[in-house]
Amino acid sequence: MSVNTVQCRYINREKSWLKFNERVLEEAEDGGNPLLERLKFIAIFASNLDEFFMVRVGSLFDEYAVDETIVDSKSGMTIQQQLDMIFNEVCRLSQRLGDAYQEIISALKIYHYEQINFSTAEPWLVEKMDRYFQTELLPLLSPQVINHRHPFPFFNNKELYIGVRLKGQEEHVGIVPVSPCFPRKMTFHSADGQQHYFTLIEDMIAHYMPQIFNEAVEESFVFRVTRNGDMDMEDEVYDEEIDWRLTMEQLLKQRNKQAAVRLQLSRPVRKETWQYLCDKLHLSEREVVIESVPLDLSFCFDGFEGLNQKRELHNEPLYALQPAGLERGCSMIGQIAEKGDLLLCHPYHSMRPFIDLLEQAATDSSVISIKITLYRLATNSRIVNALVRAAENGKEVFVVVELRARFDEQHNIDCSKKLEEAGCTVIYGVEHYKVHSKLMVLTYRKHNKIQYITQIGTGNYNEKTANLYTDLSLITAHERIGREAVEVFKNLSLGKFIADTHYLLVAPKCMKQPLLELIDKEISYAKKGEAARILIKVNSLSHKELIDKLIEASQAGVEITLLVRGICCLQAGIPGISDHITIHSIVGRYLEHSRIYSFGEGKRQQMYIGSADWMSRNMDYRIEVAVEILDHNVKKTLNQMLRLYLSDNKKLRTMDEYGHYSRAERMEQEAVVDSQIQLFSYFEKKAQKVQNKKTTQKREQKKRNNHKKIANDKKEKERKKVKEKQKKEQYGFIRKKDKRKK
Repeated sequence: MSVNTVQCRYINREKSWLKFNERVLEEAEDGGNPLLERLKFIAIFASNLDEFFMVRVGSLFDEYAVDETIVDSKSGMTIQQQLDMIFNEVCRLSQRLGDAYQEIISALKIYHYEQINFSTAEPWLVEKMDRYFQTELLPLLSPQVINHRHPFPFFNNKELYIGVRLKGQEEHVGIVPVSPCFPRKMTFHSADGQQHYFTLIEDMIAHYMPQIFNEAVEESFVFRVTRNGDMDMEDEVYDEEIDWRLTMEQLLKQRNKQAAVRLQLSRPVRKETWQYLCDKLHLSEREVVIESVPLDLSFCFDGFEGLNQKRELHNEPLYALQPAGLERGCSMIGQIAEKGDLLLCHPYHSMRPFIDLLEQAATDSSVISIKITLYRLATNSRIVNALVRAAENGKEVFVVVELRARFDEQHNIDCSKKLEEAGCTVIYGVEHYKVHSKLMVLTYRKHNKIQYITQIGTGNYNEKTANLYTDLSLITAHERIGREAVEVFKNLSLGKFIADTHYLLVAPKCMKQPLLELIDKEISYAKKGEAARILIKVNSLSHKELIDKLIEASQAGVEITLLVRGICCLQAGIPGISDHITIHSIVGRYLEHSRIYSFGEGKRQQMYIGSADWMSRNMDYRIEVAVEILDHNVKKTLNQMLRLYLSDNKKLRTMDEYGHYSRAERMEQEAVVDSQIQLFSYFEKKAQKVQNKKTTQKREQKKRNNHKKIANDKKEKERKKVKEKQKKEQYGFIRKKDKRKK
């Protein structure tokens, strides 16, 4: 087989990620989405791209500096080829982004909202903007001149600057930083309050550059620098002689001083200016992107004053449900112990039951210890507060805080300090391995016996993202699962890896190999002519060994369905290679984040949920945990969720044999199926069914109680009658009627 034939099995990771972000952009372009929701997708696309440049492009820059001959093991592309591809794709997508932004902003005019600048504003608006600039902005600006007497300044990562080329006795460049403290968007209203106009702060400042510098301006432009955020911390963090948390704090200060990887300009500039900035920032012309949208689109997350209340501009609000059969206000430990297994499916289910479990455990005298791993946390986290309260109440609280959760490092450092001050035992993971698992085990004593409540999830212990991401959380009273979870924590505390499990899959020692064996098991069934099936739902698929095993399974006839939200380095539909593999991706209202691994069908189906994507970093360089689903009802729920995902005809996209994704064509009479909306309906009906069953049971019980009461009343009446008769006979009081009979 030729090299090209081998390589066509795989898709370059960076290219695949850009395809994912293109699917995000499609949601901004989709006229079926409400306008302000489309605007949020604009912001998500831009935010994703910022992080991509900081992390992935930054990593490629670093690799190129070390050895420019490095070749991608999957696609065979050199670093230079990958960077060329990235910047070409980014330029193409930037044009589409600009078109989508302009379409949305133009559509907002119907709602009397209009973006303006000094060339389009009416005189009364110009007067208002001028007054605001003179009184509120000008006194706070810090202009700088750059020439041979003034050094080139440092530009902070992702902050906005106004640049000008000035013409005085000599040509020189002027810079005005746009302080993050300034309001980004200024809104002005007509006298009757019916018409609204907004302008961006950088556009306002750019207009006044001649006044700011008191010189003629040859050209002015807004620019923004993206810097490498992929810091190599290994040598510093794992030096045994230093404090890990202190080192992390020092490294975070370095992040904004990393090398530039992208320069964004608001408009084309003179060649001399372009070359000057590239030389100073050590960038090539290829790494400069001319944008047709504002350079920082984060303001799109906030919506617009006065429009946020218009329901037609937003998705219909959906509210998290209480899981079916779970009673509010009752002991969570008692309910889990009675039910055995509880599955929380966010955002369809509230995170409240898990928080209740921790808050109740903090004050429950039967609870001995709580052990938990923390990766990303909400601000003012109730989970951290519950752990603090538990420690203050004398419980043993053991917390593994991952300080290297990218871009959440400072928050995790602050949380670790708070936990330590409360008396929790806090550790920071295992040398050279991130702790990415979502694992909690609670031990308590009942009837003089140690028992366990264990939680294994696919998402972080974060109250905010639980409303935005689709995630799964299994809470179980299974004793052996609890014992294995305790062993995981024991090994973490010793800086070791658990090497043998039965119910849990735990990376890096016992996850990849069991998964390969499960795929082999399906291959053996397929070779015997029996039905063989694999269904995997993950965020990313890039692990070469797992990809090759899936290809082997496809060649053996195993039917494989993959739901991969983002990066997917496996090419589906290649005849004789991957023609039994179907790959889908869902990008919709919520970020798909749950991971489900299913092998086989019917009675022999083995199913797992867990924290790990199928990537090298997850399988080989992180502590990840997945759990086998043993409860029949939980497995039934997960299978129904997967069926709904695959029946989606609105947000589901399918990869073709060329690596392109497209939505299924829907017949006019065919009902629209948005799986995320359908799942809300599914869980609502499920909860209502349980509630109706309870109501019916209560009604029947009440009826039985009434019948029983009537019967008891009748018996009591007869008993009283007999007793009265006996009393009368005893004392000689016999009714006349009775005497006559005698």
